Amino acid sequence: MNTFIKNVKVSVVKAPLIQSFRTAKGTHDFLENIFFTITLTDGTKGFGEAAVAQHITGETIEQTLRHLRSIKNEIIGKEIFDYLAISLSLYGRFSANRCAIAAVEMALLDALTRKINVPLWRFFGPSPKKITSDVTIVIADLNETEKMTQRFFRQGFRAFKIKVGRDFDLDIKRVLLIKKIIRNCEFYIDANQGYSADETLSFVKTLRRFKAIPSLIEQPVPKKDWEGLKKVTRLSKIAVCADESVSTLVDANKAIREKACHAVNIKPMKFGLLQAREVAHLCKANRIKLMMGGMMETSLAMTASAHLAAGLGYFDFIDLDTPFFIKGKYAGSPYLSHSGTYDLSSAKPGIGIQFK
Repeated sequence: MNTFIKNVKVSVVKAPLIQSFRTAKGTHDFLENIFFTITLTDGTKGFGEAAVAQHITGETIEQTLRHLRSIKNEIIGKEIFDYLAISLSLYGRFSANRCAIAAVEMALLDALTRKINVPLWRFFGPSPKKITSDVTIVIADLNETEKMTQRFFRQGFRAFKIKVGRDFDLDIKRVLLIKKIIRNCEFYIDANQGYSADETLSFVKTLRRFKAIPSLIEQPVPKKDWEGLKKVTRLSKIAVCADESVSTLVDANKAIREKACHAVNIKPMKFGLLQAREVAHLCKANRIKLMMGGMMETSLAMTASAHLAAGLGYFDFIDLDTPFFIKGKYAGSPYLSHSGTYDLSSAKPGIGIQFK
């Protein structure tokens, strides 16, 4: 049978951005990720991506390259239909390098679904739901904030995620400026751990005074501050989404058990692609809302996440917008509209993305 892994390629990819992607925890001035490509004995290929976000997860390019190169030597000769056994073997060894696991799983599932001639969403559900992403307004001065908000509003986006968490007063001014431009559009705020619970509650109180009330507050406090997260959830009267605080199934169970949040951001780069599905199932079963998000990723990883969200069909918030921040060939997806809608109904087998 022609279903064995014959070759593996590990390569670093770089791309410029349309602007520096600034959050409370750090800045991406350009994209630098790692592609993991497998080839089966019949020539079928599978593509995966590790998006390294050192300022968020502590992972590094060097560490991820080392791990992916070691994985390369181990999986050559393995049967592609043993993808689950291959995946499980990685979690104990590389638990602190989940983006490496995500890259391997992505490549395995891409090759597997190409091999059986179905799009990746069929691995997760019976039909692909159309999903529409928000767009992120990064931390910047007021001039840049106004320029980018107007650009994306004219482009057709109608949901906006506003990064905050570095400067309370400037953040308030930025939110109010953005709210004026986007009129009645939905918006969220994402502090990326930048505030304390009391600062977050004060922030929300200030926004209420100006009748600028977000639909969601994402990761307002440091990831280990569970008491602070619960306080904001209990007192803010706005839906609270945990991101950095929930990066394992154990974390998700704790968040559910302790009623620490109303929603969880499901990022395959935090969990791996397969565990992301399990966390989503767990949260859904416990009536926790779900966001599908990502790191600074090319359209390869973003589209893989879109397959997961579209296949499962029950995500409440979609944040898969980084292709709009990248310049060059790694940006566009044939399934992504100018205004952020992913339509995978005509997707090719696998993820459906292949860079030349």
